[in-house]
Amino acid sequence: CVCTSYLNLCSLHQDQKMALPFHKFVWTHFSRIRKWGGLRSLWRTFRRPGADYPMKVGTLVGVDNSGNKYYENSEDYIFGRHRWVDYGRERYHDTSMVPAEWHRWLHCMADEPPTVKPPRRRKWMLPHQENMSGTPWEYVPYSTARPRIESWVPPRSRH
Repeated sequence: CVCTSYLNLCSLHQDQKMALPFHKFVWTHFSRIRKWGGLRSLWRTFRRPGADYPMKVGTLVGVDNSGNKYYENSEDYIFGRHRWVDYGRERYHDTSMVPAEWHRWLHCMADEPPTVKPPRRRKWMLPHQENMSGTPWEYVPYSTARPRIESWVPPRSRH
């Protein structure tokens, strides 16, 4: 909401004993909208289903095998929110879609992304596979032992 962000910006400037002028506030928001591609692009982004970060602006750092795009912007966002992922799929998102090497980078365990400094592959490492729970391809175990309790079958009527 524009009003809430204006109040947040004003509260940031209260420490300096001055209020943010309204024309400066409007100018910064219009410049951000211009960065996002204009009002039409902004409207399409909001209408897109599953858009987690529709208005974030950052530099594309890399793309993984699943089509996930990884971004970074340490100038405009606080630490912990300056790196994010835009999932390759439109409708179905799951955090297990992020491979381990990109997970390290997203959570600031590594400074360089895997595109700059790829991790060393070992022979015991398996390729990344996302969690399939809740999908038609989920693993459903079955029992090979006989059940201990047999279900009750009602008697048939003689009509």
